[in-house]
Amino acid sequence: MADIELLLEETQESMDGAIEAMKKAFAGIRTGKASPALVESLSVEYYGAQTRLRDIASITAPEPRLLVIQPWDQSAVKGIEKAILGSNLGISPVSDGRVIRLPIPELSEERRKDLSKMVHKRAEEARVAVRGLRRDANEAAKKAQKASAITQDDLDVMTKDIQDLTDASIHQIDELLKKKDAELMQV
Repeated sequence: MADIELLLEETQESMDGAIEAMKKAFAGIRTGKASPALVESLSVEYYGAQTRLRDIASITAPEPRLLVIQPWDQSAVKGIEKAILGSNLGISPVSDGRVIRLPIPELSEERRKDLSKMVHKRAEEARVAVRGLRRDANEAAKKAQKASAITQDDLDVMTKDIQDLTDASIHQIDELLKKKDAELMQV
């Protein structure tokens, strides 16, 4: 029985990980308002190494439509500007040599629809990941049953529990998708 609980626990953790990855991806997709999550994981070339922006600068949102990036080392300003321009954010940085300002423009209807498609695609990737985890857990349970580690009744209970975990995870993904989609389409 301990093996069953362990398998369910590991499956739950993996499914939660897929949902967390989706949440992080959603945070990086901009709506009409400024959020440090839009840029904090951008990769910046800093002294010849690729470094996340949040590791070399402070990122704040002093106004709803403005991000301010203040690098701790002024020599990183050019690299940060280059990383922002190279990203698909569609935002042009404004720099005074010490601080970089990112004015967040209003999203056009077309851009909202494109972002909505991106969000739906990312949600589907998370659903596929969850279903893959369900398949792996079911296979592990069947192997345990074939090896006589668990009974057929245990297998039946286990596959039902795995399906319940899957349904709950997919429901959570769908709720997050609805919320993000509504946020994107809000004018």
